[in-house]
Amino acid sequence: MLLRLLLLIVLLFPACLAGAKERVVPAADGALADALKSAEAGDRLRLLPGTHKGPVLIDKAVTLDGQGEATIEGDGTGSVINVTVPDVIIRGLTVIGSGSKGDGRDAGISLGKKAAGAVVENNRIVGNLVGVDIRGSKGARVSGNVIEGRRGHRMNDRGNGVYVWNAPGATVTGNDIRWGRDGIFVNTSKDNVFSGNRFRDLRFAVHYMYAHDSVVSGNISLGNHLGYAIMYSDNVRIEGNLSRGDRDHGIMMNYTNKSFVSGNRIEAVGDKCVFIYNAHKNRLRDNLFEGCRIGVHFTAGSEKNEIVGNAFVGNRTQVKYVGSRWLDWSVDGRGNYWSDHAAFDLDGNGIADQVYRPNDVMDHVLWTQPAAKTLLGSPAVQLIRWSQSAFPALLPGGVMDQAPLMRPSIPAAAFWASAQEASQ
Repeated sequence: MLLRLLLLIVLLFPACLAGAKERVVPAADGALADALKSAEAGDRLRLLPGTHKGPVLIDKAVTLDGQGEATIEGDGTGSVINVTVPDVIIRGLTVIGSGSKGDGRDAGISLGKKAAGAVVENNRIVGNLVGVDIRGSKGARVSGNVIEGRRGHRMNDRGNGVYVWNAPGATVTGNDIRWGRDGIFVNTSKDNVFSGNRFRDLRFAVHYMYAHDSVVSGNISLGNHLGYAIMYSDNVRIEGNLSRGDRDHGIMMNYTNKSFVSGNRIEAVGDKCVFIYNAHKNRLRDNLFEGCRIGVHFTAGSEKNEIVGNAFVGNRTQVKYVGSRWLDWSVDGRGNYWSDHAAFDLDGNGIADQVYRPNDVMDHVLWTQPAAKTLLGSPAVQLIRWSQSAFPALLPGGVMDQAPLMRPSIPAAAFWASAQEASQ
């Protein structure tokens, strides 16, 4: 029985892998090019410590392994490593020296349309225009890399850490991405997963354009201009992410529909925790919005969204909505927690006994006529606000929460560890 099993394994084992070899490549002029030329599909090229000259074209399904000690350096033109076939693995390398042009396509590692199933893992990709360019490669995986962009140009003139274009099934996980323009920029793609990455000193941590049916989860955005920009995309799951200290917005949803935003922590953002513009039928549940100038700002008809179970804590303005419709932010007797809602819970069911309304007539006046701020301390303004509290029918419409929570539900913070730490 054992003999038959061994025979079956041998028969099923691909012939190309059965003859695979390990080739040792010294850091000498022309050695890497010669090794790639003579290699066969399935071979593993083990690069010895030192600097190997590029650029490099990989047109066979090989593994390029630097074991954390080898560097491939480009000549300052084009991409450093170009992959044109499926099932290539690139790991354990330092990759430097891309060009600065190529319509923004010069990259440390470029995965072409035919590079399906490519794996780029545990590399240091430093100082290139673009870190990894996934252009049409189905099922590519970029994992556990340190990607550092350039700092010598204006932010908008730099390249992205990882660029994903028309690459269904691509996954970008566990990377540490810093500087450059956007951490991950995805355009015209679907069924992607971007999870467990750390983003620092960037324009956008994650920038979505026309990317449907995908997941953005467990990422950390620290000190960027904007955390997670989801634009012109449907059915996106934005779950368990952290945005802390970002300048403008934690999450921006622009023409985003039928998406699920849950368990995120948006903290100490300079402007808006969440900005919703012309986005509909989304569900925002059980998030923390804390310490922002505005908790949630929504406009351009973004009224058909479910916003329940969230904790609004210490925002200067909890909600900004200019409209005449009444919108109830509670579902099935459960609303949100509001740190500025002084209410009682006499029956002890965890739901405040008084409806919460974050805005009044004066808020609307101040948003449309900022010069009116000079009148805030006047008796007339105080009289208007007292009248509204005494006679709610005078309110012009807006957000209300008919079942505000007495206690916040705070989601756990996303945790990030380097690839080395995660393996220990």
